[in-house]
Amino acid sequence: MTKITVIGGGSYTWGPTFLRDIFATPELKGATVVLHDILADRMNLVHALGSKMIADFGLDYRLEKTLSLDEALRGADFVILTITTGRLESMRPDLEIPARYGIRQSVGDTTGPGGLARALRNVPVIVEIAKKVNELCPNALFLNYTNPMTVLTRALCMFRSVPNRTVGLCHEYIGVREHLASIFNVSPAQIQARVMGINHLIWITDLYAAGMHVWDDMPSVTAKILAGELRVDQADTTVFADHARVKSTLFGLYGALPAAGDRHIAEFFPQFINEATQWGAGYELQLTSIADRLQLEAEARMLIEAALSGQVPLQPFMQDVSTEAANKIIRAVSSGQSYSGIVNLPNTGQIAALPHAAVVETYGVIDPLGTSALTFGDIPAGVQAVLEHHVRQQELTLQAALTGNWDLALQVLLNDPLSSRLTIPQARQLLQELLKANQAYLPAFFPG
Repeated sequence: MTKITVIGGGSYTWGPTFLRDIFATPELKGATVVLHDILADRMNLVHALGSKMIADFGLDYRLEKTLSLDEALRGADFVILTITTGRLESMRPDLEIPARYGIRQSVGDTTGPGGLARALRNVPVIVEIAKKVNELCPNALFLNYTNPMTVLTRALCMFRSVPNRTVGLCHEYIGVREHLASIFNVSPAQIQARVMGINHLIWITDLYAAGMHVWDDMPSVTAKILAGELRVDQADTTVFADHARVKSTLFGLYGALPAAGDRHIAEFFPQFINEATQWGAGYELQLTSIADRLQLEAEARMLIEAALSGQVPLQPFMQDVSTEAANKIIRAVSSGQSYSGIVNLPNTGQIAALPHAAVVETYGVIDPLGTSALTFGDIPAGVQAVLEHHVRQQELTLQAALTGNWDLALQVLLNDPLSSRLTIPQARQLLQELLKANQAYLPAFFPG
C-alpha cells in the first residue's frame, strides 16, 4: 500500500492540514501515513489528533510516528517536507539583528537578511535528507513546502539521484486567484492565468475569467485598488492580509501583476518597507514579528488540544479540506493519472530567459513518471531583469550554504535590495552577528 511520510509532522498547522486532506481523499484509502519529527512532544500531539480523526470517523488509514528519519523514509512512496531548522526562535535573530541596522522585513523567510540566514540553516539539513532519500526511497516523489522554497528545492534536485521526482509547492498564487475571482465575480476555478517567475515573486502576464479575456481590465482594477475605491481582502484582520497595494503599484510599473501576497513581494524591492512608507504602512503592509508567529503557533496547539478533549468538534475541520496541492498530487500519481498546477521545478526551458537549472515557478505536470514543466515563453524585459537578479542571488546563496564561504554570504547581503542602505562595514558586521547567532546550525561556517 501507499506510504506517505511527513517530515516535520509535528507542525501544529501543517501536520493536521496534511492529515485531514489525505484522509479526505477516497483514492488514498488504506495508505500508511508516517509522521516524523525531531521533537517527540509535538509529534505525539499531532499523532494523537490524527488517531482521533481515524477513530471518530472510521477511516481506513494507518498512522505511524517515529523520531527515526531512516524508519520514516524506508520504502516511502511520497515524502512531504515542512520543517523549520531551529524552530521559531532561530528566526528571531533573522528579524531582530537586521532591524538594528534599519532593515525591517515583512516575512524574512525568502529574501533579505532573514531569507539568507534561513537558507544557510536549512540547506545542510536538506542535503542530508536528500542523501537519505537516495538510500531508502530513491523513487519517492518529494513534495517540498519548506522555505526558502527556491533555494531548498534547488538543493534537493542537485543532490537527489532521481531529480525529476522533486517539486516545490507554494499556496501564494491560490490566494491571489481567489481575490481575482472575487473581483471578476467568478469562481477561483474559472480564473486562468499565464504565470511565471520564482517563488514568492511570480507574475501574471495574461488573464481570463470564465472564458472572458479580462487582462485589459487590470489597469482599471489596480488603479481603483490604489485609489481606495476597490478594497481587497478586507475580511482578513490577521498579519497575512493581502490588500494588493504592492501588486497594484508594480503592475503600473512593469505591466505584469505579481501573483503572491504583498508581504512576500515587498521584500524583493527596496521601495516598499522603509522610513518613507512608515515601514510598509503606506502600502497597508503588516510586518510579521516573532511574537505574531508564536501567538499563531500557540493558538494552533490550543485548537489541537481542544479537539482532543472534545471541547471543539472535529467535524467542521474534517470537512474544510484545504486548497493545498499535496493530496491532489498524491491521488493523481497513485492512480496513474496526472496533476497540473503551479509548481517549482528546475528551469529546462520553461522560462528561456532565465538560467538553466535554476528553480523557477510556472505551470507543470506531475504524473507517475515524475515532473515536467510547461513552456511559458517570453517575459517582459523589466520583469526579466528583476528575476535574473534574484535568481543569481539564490544560486549564490546556495553556494555559500554548501561551502561555508563567508565572502559569498557577504556578497549575497551586499546585493540584496533590502540591504542597499548599508555601508560595506555595516553589511560585514551585520553578517557576522547573523552567522554567530546561527552558529549551532552552520557547521560549514564554523568547522571544528
